[in-house]
Amino acid sequence: MSSTRTDSQRPGPDEAGRNLMSIRPFFIVKDLQASIAHYVERFGFQLDFQGPSDGVYYGQVGRDGIGIMLKTILPDVLPCPNHTRHAWARWDACIHTRDPDPLFHEFKRRGASFVKELSFIDDGLRGFEVTDADGLWIIMRTLGETPCSSKRR
Repeated sequence: MSSTRTDSQRPGPDEAGRNLMSIRPFFIVKDLQASIAHYVERFGFQLDFQGPSDGVYYGQVGRDGIGIMLKTILPDVLPCPNHTRHAWARWDACIHTRDPDPLFHEFKRRGASFVKELSFIDDGLRGFEVTDADGLWIIMRTLGETPCSSKRR
């Protein structure tokens, strides 16, 4: 793989006026190839890069203009998911989506592991939570009406 930009990294036409384009979380993983496979097979990402060629320990996966960096360090440097340290700060990444429903159904078909299935997670947040190969929790969500918000108007 080369280090050139792929379709998943290119900004869309509606992003032309923005100064900040994206953020890429950098996750320490236990097994790079297992993590890459998980993101590709379970979440529909594509492999954008892995290297260096003389001993691969780093990779980038991307989808729909967002990406995640993955890196193995040493056998004793393991992932440390937020939920294992603080129950009230459980997410390791938050990905905003225009519509979580089709994404949820796609992930379900792909065999993703859900922490929380599609629902109103918190007041105004509609989405779902998944876990990756290393136990990191990712929320896929959009702002939306809660079942009670229309009654408040």
